[in-house]
Amino acid sequence: MIAYERRDGVPRFEAYELDVKKSRYCVLIPVINEGERILQELKRARHYNVMSCADVVLCDGGSTDGSMEQKKLLKLGVNTLLIKRDEGRQGAQLRMGIWWALQRGYDGVITIDGNNKDSIEDIPRFIEKLNDGYDFIQGSRFLKGGHAINTPLIRLISVRLIHAPLISLTARQRFTDTTNAYRAYSRRYLENPEVCPLRDIFISYELLAYLSVRATQLGMKACEIPVTRRYPKEGKTPTKISFFKGNYELMKILVTNLFGGYNP
Repeated sequence: MIAYERRDGVPRFEAYELDVKKSRYCVLIPVINEGERILQELKRARHYNVMSCADVVLCDGGSTDGSMEQKKLLKLGVNTLLIKRDEGRQGAQLRMGIWWALQRGYDGVITIDGNNKDSIEDIPRFIEKLNDGYDFIQGSRFLKGGHAINTPLIRLISVRLIHAPLISLTARQRFTDTTNAYRAYSRRYLENPEVCPLRDIFISYELLAYLSVRATQLGMKACEIPVTRRYPKEGKTPTKISFFKGNYELMKILVTNLFGGYNP
């Protein structure tokens, strides 16, 4: 275990490297108390041989449900477990993961939620685009070849009619599935001094919105690729976003982003 003290833009965290660096790219999965969902996602990743093309890194926010037991993760092919020991939500977990990935020398990172909704078997498609020189690759369930399965109606309306149009306007390029955290970033993009993703202002979902638009604003290459996002047929929708407070915060973030409020 290596303990990293807090620094500007990076929370205090611990790194448990279960294996050595094996790939040019890593998959960052932010999790907190995802329980069986993250374990099933990792089993799918192993089944589809994802670990042969990218190192899987869990960015834990402080889970207490036993899902981050290291022996279990090692058997499932996880390369590294990062545990945030500081304040902040998803944005802080991603900043922790991005900083660590850049320090370890990866050429790019792919991010995906840890609630088993996304087609983790599509990781090679993102790597192909990174190898082709793209700096930002957004996964979209709405492209031809993608699949939106059991998407709640309110989510569908908000993404298609509010979130995607505002992000597209800000980015000056059309994107169709902008709430989707299944995406990839090149090292060149993340290290660009006009991007600066490692800042403490990115606490929750600000970083996802900001990184969706900054690449094309700077003339870097961006695209979408088809993916699948599957919600459960029954039961509670797996999400960390509350309906009223969460969506209000998202709208504030979108407007701030539109007017350049997160630019360095």
